[in-house]
Amino acid sequence: MQQADFADLDAFTAVARARGFRAAAALRNVSASSLSEAVRRLEARLGVRLLNRTTRSVTPTEAGQKLLERLSPALADVALALDEVNAFRDSPTGTLRLNVPLVVSKVVMPRLIPKFLAQNPGVTVEIIAEDSFIDVLAAGYDAGVRYDERLEKDMIAVPLAGPQRFMLVGSPAYFAAHGRPTHPREVLDHASIRHRFPSGATYAWEFEKDGQTLRLDPPARLTSTNLDLEIAACEAGVGLLATFEDFVTQAIAAGRLEAVLQDWLPPFSGPYLYYPSRRHMPAPLRAFVDFVKAERLADQT
Repeated sequence: MQQADFADLDAFTAVARARGFRAAAALRNVSASSLSEAVRRLEARLGVRLLNRTTRSVTPTEAGQKLLERLSPALADVALALDEVNAFRDSPTGTLRLNVPLVVSKVVMPRLIPKFLAQNPGVTVEIIAEDSFIDVLAAGYDAGVRYDERLEKDMIAVPLAGPQRFMLVGSPAYFAAHGRPTHPREVLDHASIRHRFPSGATYAWEFEKDGQTLRLDPPARLTSTNLDLEIAACEAGVGLLATFEDFVTQAIAAGRLEAVLQDWLPPFSGPYLYYPSRRHMPAPLRAFVDFVKAERLADQT
């Protein structure tokens, strides 16, 4: 098969996995129009439509799904064959594609990625930050980052960062007007600011102390998908906010927010890097796993 044919097949696979030209283009660092043209060439060559295109989504046709199922392992074998050449280099080369939650992209990755790239000049990194729970491998990522309750059972998981914790905060003005809760159940009498995830879920606030766990749904005065808005509203006295400690540390230090019920909010295990159990790992992923393990060991000594 000619090189152009292979490139078109690869483009089709990327678009079909990502369920969209723009999403695939972001992962591949190419233009959406170039992927669209590649798919059109392939469809013209095969004489059959491979993708159903609407303004909202891109999905494989029956023929496209059959082709995708046959292509995926073949392209994986090609990628593995090319990656084995990395064993003959002084340092790994290639692209590492990661799917991570927004909190990890804001709090953990800024500390890790610049150092990793400095140590591995031949590696490029693509990070997509989102809170949707997708099949990261089917979507074309090398690995994902999730918390332990969301990890797939057949995956290898490596701790990416140390323990984290939630904090329940409010503004001094809010507490002056409404008082401070002294027990988790009292938050039901307070206004709250709730975070909504892309799935539409708004998770309950969870408190734990002396073996007792409470899951509460306080009344929401404001519900948002934007963390910056939530923190600003909390500082303005709209209500209580439960969020990651890292997001409100500066506001607490500056006196704009104050924490309550911290004895009911113990630390929990941090995020994990997870990837499939397989004999041959892509060189960039192998380098990142080794890097993460070394960083965690350094943090513990």
